[in-house]
Amino acid sequence: MKSNKVAEKIKTLFSHLARRLKLHSTKIPSSSQTVSQHSPKLTLESPHSIAYQLIGQKIEHILPIFRDLDLNLERSDLKVSFRAYVSLSVFASVLVSLGTLIIVPCLLFFVFSMQLVSAILFGVGISLFAGAFSVIGFYFYPIYRADALKRALEDELPFTTGYMSILTGAGVSPEKIFYSLSNLSVPLAVSNEAKNIVRNVNLFGSDIISALEEASKRTPSEKFREMLEGFISTVHSGSNLTAYLHEKSKHYMKLKRISLKKFADTLSMLSEFYVAVLLTGPLMLVIMLSVMAMLGGDSLGFLSPDLLLQMLTYVGIPLGAIIFLIILDATSPKW
Repeated sequence: MKSNKVAEKIKTLFSHLARRLKLHSTKIPSSSQTVSQHSPKLTLESPHSIAYQLIGQKIEHILPIFRDLDLNLERSDLKVSFRAYVSLSVFASVLVSLGTLIIVPCLLFFVFSMQLVSAILFGVGISLFAGAFSVIGFYFYPIYRADALKRALEDELPFTTGYMSILTGAGVSPEKIFYSLSNLSVPLAVSNEAKNIVRNVNLFGSDIISALEEASKRTPSEKFREMLEGFISTVHSGSNLTAYLHEKSKHYMKLKRISLKKFADTLSMLSEFYVAVLLTGPLMLVIMLSVMAMLGGDSLGFLSPDLLLQMLTYVGIPLGAIIFLIILDATSPKW
């Protein structure tokens, strides 16, 4: 009987002690948890976040070089901060340069049988050019994207203003107009702008006038900015919004006809450029280098006719075609 009482007392004491230890462990975090809360972690969410976590705090001295990039990033609608994008540019350029420095000499030495010293020197030069072109590409990509967004907005303006004039004629409020534009079934550039306006109104608590003013400051298109500013002025003055949008639609449609006629002339010039530079020119160079290789002509330094022919075939012609496609995309209307 006494042994049972002693056992019960021991069990009670152990259970009480366990409760106290459990309560103490919940109040005081472990040292590993404390270290994990304060130590930075490398989250693999996106490339720019990885680059920012690796070198984001070490690029203070080169940020003034990219000072014009901040405005272009905002206008291009890239959801990346200025410092994170510069970190990605530097990190990617270093990786491209190092990769080129390793791959190019190996290819030249083992595949093209070039001398080791010449292959290394050629690889160093190509790696420097690759790093420079990578930085230039990252710098001009927001500009190209902002220009593409500008052309898309201006191509859609005649139809957008016509659609808005129909809604205002039916008595729809400005907030509902941009809400309707943001929910179009067809993916349009103006839908993204309307989504930003609706977000500022519904989420950030702005009124429709403030949201439109913010959109007009951010947009890369002068015509779209002019339309938004006229929309704001018409709402402020209480004028006929339907008549304003209808006149704008007719005006933008007339400008679109003129731009299509100009594009037809530009397209004929681009076709002549394509035939002369990317068809006739490479064909003549291929014939000339083939004849030089058969006759055993002198090489240009360490560049033999065979190597020049391979570089023209596998590098020059594809690179020229890519540049031509970029130029064609930058000049052609979307609608």
